[in-house]
Amino acid sequence: MGDVYYGERGFNVSMRATLTLRLLAPAVFLLSIPSMYGQAMYAQRFGDPNIIAPDFPSPQEVIERMLQLAKVRPGETVYDLGSGEGRIVITAARQFKARAVGVELSPELCRVANGRVRALGLEGQVKIVHANMLKVDLRPADVVTIYLLTSANDLLRPNLERDLRPGARVVSHDFEIRGWKPAAVEQVEAEGRPRTIYLYQMGTEK
Repeated sequence: MGDVYYGERGFNVSMRATLTLRLLAPAVFLLSIPSMYGQAMYAQRFGDPNIIAPDFPSPQEVIERMLQLAKVRPGETVYDLGSGEGRIVITAARQFKARAVGVELSPELCRVANGRVRALGLEGQVKIVHANMLKVDLRPADVVTIYLLTSANDLLRPNLERDLRPGARVVSHDFEIRGWKPAAVEQVEAEGRPRTIYLYQMGTEK
């Protein structure tokens, strides 16, 4: 009888261990998401409905490739929606000789970006606007850059279709604009993971 008792006990311990591993597996997978896909895949703050962008800046190598892919020309106007500390607008002005407008909801990030613009002497080329990107007139833009979640791109898409003229370009980091066919898609390795850049060009029917 003792052999049977201890056999069942061993079986129960083994079953418990198996069940524990099965229960832990989803948690382990979720914890691995940041390393697998990067912060942008799970970044979203839901406390403020105006905040619709990942809370992380694009790496510099991605920024440069986004602007290269859009073929930004001197004198063109680049709008960066969710411009953060101003990396994209500063790069557009310094390296591509473009005019640039950064639209940012955070007052603190606007102060940081404006400080960087002043320190670099770019006040004549770069403007930082403290505003909700969904309420900004995009008609002056030749190029619009975005690093938003796909759900946020869905909200922004009607504004882009309404405001942008034929030939204007939209470049999105990591997240597609559903319902639009990209003119180009490129992969860039940055900060330990592949990044996807989507280029869209407004059609002649606009």
